[in-house]
Amino acid sequence: MIRRNPSRLPGINTLIAFEAAARLGSFSRAAKELRTAQPAISRQIATLETQLSARLFERSRAGVRLTDAGRRFHDAVTRSLDILQAAAAEVAERPNDEQVVIAFLYKTSHTFMAPRYDALQKALGGQVHIAILNHYGDNMPQAPSEHPVADVVFTWDAADTAPQDRVTVLKEAVKPLCSPGYAEAHAGILSGPVKGWGGLTFLEFTSPRKVSASWEDWFRATGRPESSPRFMRFDSYVYVLEMASAGHGIALGWRGFIERHLETGALVELADGFVETDSAYYCVLTEKGRGNPFARKCLEFFEQSA
Repeated sequence: MIRRNPSRLPGINTLIAFEAAARLGSFSRAAKELRTAQPAISRQIATLETQLSARLFERSRAGVRLTDAGRRFHDAVTRSLDILQAAAAEVAERPNDEQVVIAFLYKTSHTFMAPRYDALQKALGGQVHIAILNHYGDNMPQAPSEHPVADVVFTWDAADTAPQDRVTVLKEAVKPLCSPGYAEAHAGILSGPVKGWGGLTFLEFTSPRKVSASWEDWFRATGRPESSPRFMRFDSYVYVLEMASAGHGIALGWRGFIERHLETGALVELADGFVETDSAYYCVLTEKGRGNPFARKCLEFFEQSA
């Protein structure tokens, strides 16, 4: 049996970007379809080519076209994404009295849901199937309550949702984190004020939708490095935390998403307290979910555990 090493598999966001660029023959058109920026697609493809040690596209002014290696990889990626879509559709077709479908952006589902899954299952009862539906890129419906498949949606943006159909799960609060090794290697700098942190590397989560805190928000609250910081930017928060755990720099940690990394010692805190913002993370009941009693129980569970 082949043992899969998740750390060697390309991220799903990257695979979706690759599939769109290959199908459309253009990084710009892929960016438009995925509602992101063209440079973000270019970075993802460049990272993928580096990871695979293969050139996947021939670039020209007219657009891009797959190399032989790219065509082989595209065939495999397309088959894999089709299997995932079919599995998601099969899960969504189960009767409401047997399951509850919870939708997340992939960037946050692993860090938020995994530590809470067992407790939620116990609260709902062992007979209820919890289906986690991940959205890749930023393709979550603009109005969470109108999600066509999910019963419950987790989102940073619930402005258009009726108050009785949402609960505030977390008030946004952030602090800097890094690996123990990175903290030790840069102990002299990190023990001083933030104005001296300019020589360090800051790992940043980027998204076309500005709905969560950035390093700029943290700098405004705590002070800014005197010399220009060096940023490494990623469109996956999961990958930001993994890069920080591997010692590549400092990550901005969200309260409610980082506790498991702190408990295992993979990351250590670089500040005593959190910097709070006006944003919040919400659990939203959808139009479909109003007919599912287990969806309402989900809202009650997350409201009580907030």
